[in-house]
Amino acid sequence: MNNAQLNELKQRYVAKGAASPSPQFVERAENAELWDVEGKRYIDFAGGIGVLNLGHRHPKVVEAVKAQLDKLMHTCQTVISYAPYVQLAEKLCQLTPIKGEAKAMMVNSGAEALENAIKIARAATGRSGVICFDGSFHGRTFMTLAMTGKVLPYKNDFGPMPGDVFRAPFPVPYHGISEEDSLQALKTVFKTDIAPHRTAAIVIEPVQGEGGFYAASPAFLQALRKLCDEHGILLIADEVQSGFGRTGKLFALEHSGIQADIMTMAKSMADGMPLSAVVGSAEVMDASGPNSLGGTYSGNPLACAAALAVIEAIEAENILEKSAALGNKLAQRFAKWQGDFEAVDNGRNLGSMAAFELVTDKASRTPAPELAAKLCQKAKEKGLILLSCGFWGNSIRFLMPVTIEDAVLEEGLDIVEAALEEVVGSKASATA
Repeated sequence: MNNAQLNELKQRYVAKGAASPSPQFVERAENAELWDVEGKRYIDFAGGIGVLNLGHRHPKVVEAVKAQLDKLMHTCQTVISYAPYVQLAEKLCQLTPIKGEAKAMMVNSGAEALENAIKIARAATGRSGVICFDGSFHGRTFMTLAMTGKVLPYKNDFGPMPGDVFRAPFPVPYHGISEEDSLQALKTVFKTDIAPHRTAAIVIEPVQGEGGFYAASPAFLQALRKLCDEHGILLIADEVQSGFGRTGKLFALEHSGIQADIMTMAKSMADGMPLSAVVGSAEVMDASGPNSLGGTYSGNPLACAAALAVIEAIEAENILEKSAALGNKLAQRFAKWQGDFEAVDNGRNLGSMAAFELVTDKASRTPAPELAAKLCQKAKEKGLILLSCGFWGNSIRFLMPVTIEDAVLEEGLDIVEAALEEVVGSKASATA
């Protein structure tokens, strides 16, 4: 079937709220490239929204999944377990920056991981309150929607959200929110919304994903750790998008030198297989009773085998070093674009978790989301999949596989530059 025929099926049978706006349908993919059903090639700078740090169909992952498929597909881990689940738990507990001895559990998605992290935090502390940050994205279930700090398109149509979830501004100095402002706002939340002794957890993305790829500084994260320790609050680090090598470390929290009480992870954890995990201090993780955590498909054998292969590949193929090098290349190109285009500003990266902003002008820093949408569309026309994000929808994020070949990377970056020239014009014309 061609794209038009498949689109007809999509319009007829797929719910509008779940349907992709893209009129193309992918047939095959390899590393940082994919081809639609009509044979058109695209360079992938989206990586399945951060799922493909090791690229499409990494050989080690494909081999591991095929080998596991020949042995076991499913039992339900809570009925009778299997080696990949406990072997992966061991690896994650050894690698994750958690206070003290660690334990782990597997589920299927980032949202499930966050849901379970909150359940665990409430059980461990006997408290109910949760504090998150503006611009955060934690998932699409009701609890994680309550935690998510952006209304459209996620929360708008779905009615009242669960209670005892509160929010403070995330520090973004470029947009006038300092670290001091954010910390003071947290203290204000303790006065106006929920007392510290009723707060179970503070949840933070060390680098915001959907919120705009803004990184919390080591100093801010250290201050947050100190605040949590002072009040007996658990610190939950949401590394669903920033984990597994995206920032040049296995986890972004490692840049700060602190440890979390609980960490959630998903996306590139299994390079395309549905898998997520909650890893936390053993005492915290064991707080709830028997059979209180889990699910029918949680920690599926195929997905666990994929994750074990991902960890092996990260260690064997110097992925962390490659991520840092990729980030440096992106930073250099961003600096050039900031000099060439009045609309391009605030290039930033932590490893290869990188973004820049489109603004009406550098003096006002006024977000220009309409330019971001046009840029992504123009890039698509030229054969590049590119994503926008951010609180204002004006950030362009880069999530190409860390394993991308140099020639393909340069081809993709050249497409971005050509699209910028068409969409925003030269620096001189942009200010006219």
